[in-house]
Order: sequence, then C-alpha cells, then structure tokens
Amino acid sequence: MRSILIDAGPLIALFDRSDQYHLKSLSFLEDFHGQLWTTWPVITEVSHMLDFSIKVQLNFLEWIKRGGLQVVDLSDQHLFRIYALTEKFSDVPMDLADASLVAVSETIGISEIASIDSDFYIYRDVRNKYLTNVFI
Repeated sequence: MRSILIDAGPLIALFDRSDQYHLKSLSFLEDFHGQLWTTWPVITEVSHMLDFSIKVQLNFLEWIKRGGLQVVDLSDQHLFRIYALTEKFSDVPMDLADASLVAVSETIGISEIASIDSDFYIYRDVRNKYLTNVFI
C-alpha cells in the first residue's frame, strides 16, 4: 500500500470550501489509494486555520478518528532532528510542522509528500534527498 506524508495546506483546503485548493484536494483524495501520514504539529496548524468554525474543526477531527490520517507520535529523537532541521533551514524559514514531516520521513521511510508549499523543493533529509511533492 502506498504511503505519503500530508502537510497542512491540502488538509485545510479539504475542509475549507472557500480555499483555492479545495477542489484539487477533493480530487487528490478521491484518486489516492493508500495511507496518509502526518504529525501533531500539522494537525494543530490545520485546526488553527479552521478556527472560523468549530463544526468544521470537529469534522476534521472526526475524519482523522475514522482513519483519514495516520498520526506519527513524535519522540525525543524527532525533537533533536526538528531542531537541527529548523536551524539548518532557518533562512527559508522552516516551521515546526514542516520540520516534523521531514524528520518523520527519515524515521518511517516515506519519500513522498502532499503539500501546497514550494519549500519542500528546498528541504532535504538526512540522506540529502528531497521529498517528492505529489500534490502540485
């Protein structure tokens, strides 16, 4: 089964009908067959950006609860790597959610990501490889 990481952008768009990427997110998920993985910082970012409606936030959380996403718990090992990545890419800058996704990609071996951010064309993992953005 195919596994990819997913960043906040496509998730926000999925639950916010006014987002310019809403239809693209719907289409992406309809066509995708596999497992989506993310981190708690991404979920926090999405929830914050959906704060225009408690109902929409709850719909997002219900979708996760029903298996829409697999959530990777971050460990101390991830925190050290997140710190190193944030420092390395401080000129971009790399935020917590993005750093957590790169760190997790290294530990669970996922090399593809769904993101609306072009920053993933800059960020490299510990093997000096880029994550392949399958969304844009």
